[in-house]
Amino acid sequence: MHTVYISDHSNIMDKGMNSTNVLSSSFSSFHSTSNPLSRSMLFFVSELQMLEILLAFVVFIAIHSIRQRKHQGLPNWPFAGMLPSLIIGLRQDLYEWLSEVICRQNGTFIFKGAWFTNLNCVVTADPRNLEYLLKTKFSNFPKGEYFRNSVNDLLGDGIFGADDEIWQRQRKTASLEFHSAKFRQLTAESLLELVHGRLLPVLEDSINQAAPVDLQDILLRLTFDNVCMIAFGVDPGCLRQGLPDRPFAQAFEAATETTIARFVTPTIVWKTMRFLNLGTERTLKQSIRVVNKFAEEVIGTRKKELSLSTEDINQRSDLLTVFMRQKDEKGQLLTEKLLRDVCVNFILAGRDTSSVALSWFFWLLNKHPEVEEKILAEICGIVNIRQNLTSEDYKEDLIFKPEEVKKMEYLHAALSESLRLYPSVPVDHKEVLEDDIFPDGTILKKGTKIVYSIYTMGRMEAIWGKDSGEYKPERWLRDGRFISESAYKFTAFNGGPRLCLGKDFAYYQMKFAAASILYRYHVTMVKHHPVVPKMSLTMYLKYGLQVQLSRRAKSEIQKYMV
Repeated sequence: MHTVYISDHSNIMDKGMNSTNVLSSSFSSFHSTSNPLSRSMLFFVSELQMLEILLAFVVFIAIHSIRQRKHQGLPNWPFAGMLPSLIIGLRQDLYEWLSEVICRQNGTFIFKGAWFTNLNCVVTADPRNLEYLLKTKFSNFPKGEYFRNSVNDLLGDGIFGADDEIWQRQRKTASLEFHSAKFRQLTAESLLELVHGRLLPVLEDSINQAAPVDLQDILLRLTFDNVCMIAFGVDPGCLRQGLPDRPFAQAFEAATETTIARFVTPTIVWKTMRFLNLGTERTLKQSIRVVNKFAEEVIGTRKKELSLSTEDINQRSDLLTVFMRQKDEKGQLLTEKLLRDVCVNFILAGRDTSSVALSWFFWLLNKHPEVEEKILAEICGIVNIRQNLTSEDYKEDLIFKPEEVKKMEYLHAALSESLRLYPSVPVDHKEVLEDDIFPDGTILKKGTKIVYSIYTMGRMEAIWGKDSGEYKPERWLRDGRFISESAYKFTAFNGGPRLCLGKDFAYYQMKFAAASILYRYHVTMVKHHPVVPKMSLTMYLKYGLQVQLSRRAKSEIQKYMV
């Protein structure tokens, strides 16, 4: 019985195990073949795990990239580099954004673009590096191929983008002309004619009509007429009562704006856009067509005049005539293409820089009336020296003499302080010819692009002290006399061999125009008018400078005429 029991029990166990195996096999079969829902559940679990791994990887990369901000200045993302940060910077005030990064990195940082771009560059505002770049090792830091390619459609082989012999010949020719007594006399006479014959009447019209005006637009018209008169011997008549349309000037502004966009756009992108004639490249092409037409007309007119060989023509000494008479190393006259480039470059140098600087200057004066008071007191004090004038000798048609303009030291300081904070050319570009190293230790490989931020330099406490963000003309004065700063600390006019040839003329032009306006008018900003810089080769006010003018009371002048 016992044996039978065990045997029966074993049989029962065997049957049970067999049943279990069958069930297990059936369950496996159920999962593997019979139930699509279960397969979906397993796939979902697998996908969820992959998503978690991917998310963890992304979080790790993000944390790692953001932590690099402390050492490299900006987050450096895989493949994208620092491009995402640049895009964010472009959507706000680019110059302030750039200054914040540079100051955080003690004056220099390396920008790394996306892997498919050529936006890698060294960005600096360190005066030691600037002196090394612009003077000490000048020959190792040309404008470079990248800069020339980017600006070539607009500036060609003109003095701004040229290097080596082409630049040297233009520089030498222009330098001889700028420093001649005849040229200085011509600039003073043409400016007097423009200010008193056109600028002041236009401003009077705005007062009579009780209408606000765009002072930046008016100043751009003034400097454009002026540079054309002294550089090309032609009068385009932009600054006239009624303010006629100025297609060339509008096209020129559009061209400079779209040209600077190339520096923050991957080369392959803007070249593709140019090939397809799309977007900003289409705008640039259309604008340059207008610019070229103006230059061709000026050159054509001058060639016809020179062919007459009259005594008056032979005595001409404007820049265009001088260049048209010049010959290259082969004894050939300059091509029309190079003459066109000369014209466009000198328009950029003579028109935009002074007018933009004056626009920011008047905006700053509106915020600092105490500075305006000091300028007015200085102007009246200088005029009062004329044959012992009294308060009764106030004249609305007063014309400042060149020697009087030269004595306006505080005005000179106020304009310099404005240029420190708002330089007409906010950033500039160089390229490394051979491997080198900056004084601050930054290693420079051959072909490296260098961007130096003149805008940032004016805001660095290490250069200007704790009050670097304040508008204080007094920082330029010693015992009431204007004292210039190092060109590698105050780089508004560049430095070294490329120091601006027209620096003295620009100061005279700005002082004469500013003094003539301030002596007669109060310049008040229109309320709520937005004032932000525009991203361009020169730092226009993006929305212009809308102001309301009012005549200065005679009594206000008389109190200083003692």
